Amino acid sequence: MRINNSILGEQVYIIAEISGNHNNDWEYTVDTIYAMKEAGADCVKLQTYTADSLTLNADTKYFAPRTSGIWKGKRPYDVFSEGAMPWDWQPKLIELANSLGMDCFSSPFDKKAVDFLEELDTPAYKIASFEIQDIPLIKYVASKGKPMIISTGIATLEDIDLAVNTCRAQGNDQIALLKCTSAYPTPMEEVNLKVIPNLKETFEVPIVGLSDHTMGSTVPLGAVALGAKIIEKHFVLDRSKGGVDASFSMEPAEFKQMIDSVRDLERALGKVTYQLTDKALDSRTRGRSLFVAEDIKAGEVITENNVRSVRPGAGLHPKYMLDIVGKRVNKDIERGMPVTFGDIIE
Repeated sequence: MRINNSILGEQVYIIAEISGNHNNDWEYTVDTIYAMKEAGADCVKLQTYTADSLTLNADTKYFAPRTSGIWKGKRPYDVFSEGAMPWDWQPKLIELANSLGMDCFSSPFDKKAVDFLEELDTPAYKIASFEIQDIPLIKYVASKGKPMIISTGIATLEDIDLAVNTCRAQGNDQIALLKCTSAYPTPMEEVNLKVIPNLKETFEVPIVGLSDHTMGSTVPLGAVALGAKIIEKHFVLDRSKGGVDASFSMEPAEFKQMIDSVRDLERALGKVTYQLTDKALDSRTRGRSLFVAEDIKAGEVITENNVRSVRPGAGLHPKYMLDIVGKRVNKDIERGMPVTFGDIIE
């Protein structure tokens, strides 16, 4: 899968999600994009919606203020109204991100948003966790033939299977599945990172990753160790200034530390090889081998007392110890000299 010049799978692809953390302040949002670049993000992700594309401005109990969580006391319609990014900002933000060398795409929440993003020629689409059941929307997005990144936060196995097969039925197999837990912030015991390799195996998708709502870098690093090739985290310029998702978002320094750690981990993961590096080969010369531990006179018998396995590795391999015990030496050998086959009378 390719998003612009990024080939997914070669290096972990880091998505900085701005979500509702724009605070309806243009300059603040521009500063956020610059901070994302400085932190090392590969991609800026927007959300393209209006409150009316997500919920109803209704007074029934189904749309009443939430009774728990970080949005307690707020009606869904009001939360989404506050978090919706002005659509006329998005072309300019995409242009800014691209000028800084970052990709930029969005999560659409209805067909109107998809059409808008198609006019902007965004290179990929993200399906949010709560939209994985919106099969008509997924079908419409998949028909555009662009990479599909799908979060699985509220999905059952059947939901994921239906979403993936919907994409494939449109001839679109550019599918990445992101392990996600839709809890804000997510408790560690609800993360279940072991799902990540199972997602890839079960649904036979080319790329798997993580959309994370925990605090800190522990979970993203664990995900990368288990094969995640995409990490998506919410980004906020300054938590103290608030924002719809600010409480579970990373500030620039935290985000940069996470990315630096991911890059270190990628280097450490390396590849499956048993070939020693030059430094390991040098260290091997300081490994164990057989040395004379007590002076031995010509004709004397080798014992486990006068020959020992010690460091460094200048003598015979320790595996020969049992072969040479009981044999005689052909010359005087002083303590501290390596044992060689040339010293032994066969």
